[in-house]
Amino acid sequence: MKHSNIPIFIPELACPHQCIFCNQAKISGQQVIPQPEDIPSIVDTYLNTMNDGREVEIAFFGGSFTGIPLDLQERYLQKAYKYLQEGKICGIRLSTRPDYINPRVIDLLKRYGVTTIELGAQSTNDDVLMASGRGHKSDAIRQAADMIHSAGFHLGLQMMIGLPHDTYERSRQTVEDIISLGADNTRIYPTLVIKGTQLAKLFELGRYTPLDLDTAVAWAKDFYLRFESAGLTILRVGLHASEELTHEKSLLAGPYHKSFKELMMTKIWAEILNKELNGISNKEIRLEVNPSQINFVWGYAGQNKKIFEEKGLTVKLQGDSSLSKYEMKIN
Repeated sequence: MKHSNIPIFIPELACPHQCIFCNQAKISGQQVIPQPEDIPSIVDTYLNTMNDGREVEIAFFGGSFTGIPLDLQERYLQKAYKYLQEGKICGIRLSTRPDYINPRVIDLLKRYGVTTIELGAQSTNDDVLMASGRGHKSDAIRQAADMIHSAGFHLGLQMMIGLPHDTYERSRQTVEDIISLGADNTRIYPTLVIKGTQLAKLFELGRYTPLDLDTAVAWAKDFYLRFESAGLTILRVGLHASEELTHEKSLLAGPYHKSFKELMMTKIWAEILNKELNGISNKEIRLEVNPSQINFVWGYAGQNKKIFEEKGLTVKLQGDSSLSKYEMKIN
């Protein structure tokens, strides 16, 4: 069944702590913070376009929802909970920081039907967390994950790659920790240098170097495949396209691409094609793949067509819904 979120962004207000890399208003592209009384009009507008039987959740994103005062949290949740009671949505999800989870918060979220809590883990390496100004260590992630599981919520754990002091090995360990902590879903975000952040100052001083795009895509590919093999749902790879995320606006540096996931999937299929087409050259072939993968087989901007050209292959690509995601037939 198709699933959609009704996103309600509460940048900055919902995160009293300012991490070294963060400017939520710029990243989300939203400067105006919706008030609790604005929630019905936002939700109703979305629901009017989602009347095809899909599952719908209200999602409080941006900053850390549980970092705002409990009474204000409750006012937001009351507005969302009404739609859950009326059967117009199937759940409420929110994102927050690991150190903003405690028994009082858990009780409030249970009372108002929250189904999924996503934690911005970012990294499980204490050196990376400290260098990134997260304000907590990895034990806070583990404690919050345990509380969330014990209370019966679905757990999401987001990660960032290329943070200060990060390495491939440290990010890979974060992946393994996210899996071992029992996350149901995850997101993979590349670290960007946003104007007006502490990270921007370090970049301008030459004390921080972001990942280049090719490296970020390569890391994301490995981590994406590992999460898939462990059965996690990967909700997003890369950041949403935004007018703010341009060099003319707020982006100073870093591996941003509006089609980051497509670049990653192109790389996955390049490896599959090179392996499966090894030894095949100078002929016409028909490739059958799952229809959802056809664009990725060709690759972003036709990048993977070069593989066929180098082998002298004339390729006819067809969809076959009986094939699994990375399966292909050669005829």
